[in-house]
Amino acid sequence: MAEKSRFPSLLFWLITAAMFLLMVSSLFLLQSSDFSFSQRSIFGDILVNNSAMYYFNREDVNIPIARSHGSIQNLYEDCGMLKKDNGNQVVTRRHKGCEPGQAYLKVYMYDLPSEFHFGLMGWTERADQKWPNVSDPKRLPPYPGGLNLQHSVEYWLTLDLLASNNPSVSRPCTAVRVKNSSDADIVFVPFFASLSYNRYSKLVEGETVTVNKVLQNRLVKFLKSRSEWKRLAGKDHLIVAHHPNSLLDARRKLGSAMFVLADFGRYPVEIANIEKDVIAPYKHMVRTIPDFESAPFDKRPILVFFQGAIYRKDGGAIRRDIYYLLKDEPDVHFTFGSVGANGVSNAGKGMASSKFCLNIAGDTPSSNRLFDAIASQCIPVIISDEIELPFEDVLDYSEFSIFVPASDALKPGYLVNLLRGISKQKWTVMWERLKQVQRHFEYQYPSETGDAVQMIWRDVMYKISSTEFKLHKNRRSIQPKLLLKRSRK
Repeated sequence: MAEKSRFPSLLFWLITAAMFLLMVSSLFLLQSSDFSFSQRSIFGDILVNNSAMYYFNREDVNIPIARSHGSIQNLYEDCGMLKKDNGNQVVTRRHKGCEPGQAYLKVYMYDLPSEFHFGLMGWTERADQKWPNVSDPKRLPPYPGGLNLQHSVEYWLTLDLLASNNPSVSRPCTAVRVKNSSDADIVFVPFFASLSYNRYSKLVEGETVTVNKVLQNRLVKFLKSRSEWKRLAGKDHLIVAHHPNSLLDARRKLGSAMFVLADFGRYPVEIANIEKDVIAPYKHMVRTIPDFESAPFDKRPILVFFQGAIYRKDGGAIRRDIYYLLKDEPDVHFTFGSVGANGVSNAGKGMASSKFCLNIAGDTPSSNRLFDAIASQCIPVIISDEIELPFEDVLDYSEFSIFVPASDALKPGYLVNLLRGISKQKWTVMWERLKQVQRHFEYQYPSETGDAVQMIWRDVMYKISSTEFKLHKNRRSIQPKLLLKRSRK
């Protein structure tokens, strides 16, 4: 009987010892392996607008990703872009040999004639070369300089897609070009609409119709004839029209497509709206200030900086009114400026020496000046009530920008008193955050994780999900009619 009573006690200790060894071995595996069973090793939980979100470690990407977008949560993990660095999982900035199965966004790009894209820059295609060779960044067709550059979004996205099929180019494996439209999530239209407007919207001797109008008419005719367009009436097409006046003649005919725009200032809501379209940042004109060059609070003698066109039409009339309110303030720089006579270089130096940089509505709600301020690590002061901002679903601009309603900015003394009242400590917190988000507004080739190109592709993915949701829901109502029609045949 004594031996029987000892058996349960012995069994208890054996089970306890086994559980202890299992726990120790599990902890050892989690610490030594590159694989993690828990997303918390990659993501942390934060609360944004009362909803849980994921965020990458600050030294990596620092882009919050809403849980509702399940396909985006593990973007970098599934694309093979996570690696170990000193025991921490980080996001690699480059990825070679991107395959369609690895990418989150499969893009079919039309092989339009070069006159629609790189031909506008003087590049000539050959029978054996439909597109420029993108292997060497130094030998790419250069985008025209000056103010043309600020709307060059079309150029960077096209280059990124071309690079996605080039094994010699390292880039994030987010979007990849596919050969068959049936395999694609979206169809990209490589028309450099902004460049077409900037360089070919005026008649030259011997012409009766501008090149810009001719190209738009030809584009509409081409798209309307394609089976890809007819499939969903263009809803799965992506067209870049970043300049406010680009695609002016064709936009209504192509309005079912997803647009990449600077803002909605010159678009009717039925043609362009935040539900279906993507707002992309301008390419800044001033030099990017690296962190080690960025001056702190005490080394920025100018309180407020603005240099640009002062007398504007439409909503931009507010610039003139604010100019007269601020022009005599001792620590305010508010002057007329242009791209000529080293205007861009001087503006960059002035912004880098200023605590706050004004972004006031012009002819349209947005302007390149906001992104010049971000590149200069000068806290933006946004005075534009109708502005839509890039990537605002994941970036909280109030962390690194000041928003002032136009009605308040026009009150004598309001603006300077507000900005002078911001403490060095508060300004420094915003400045540090500005340094963290700066790279999300950089266009470059090859693209890097978290830069403007990759952020735009991320936004496109979100819009596709929204469009598919609406299409699927719409099919509820039309399904009975289709079934009835088929039954009668």
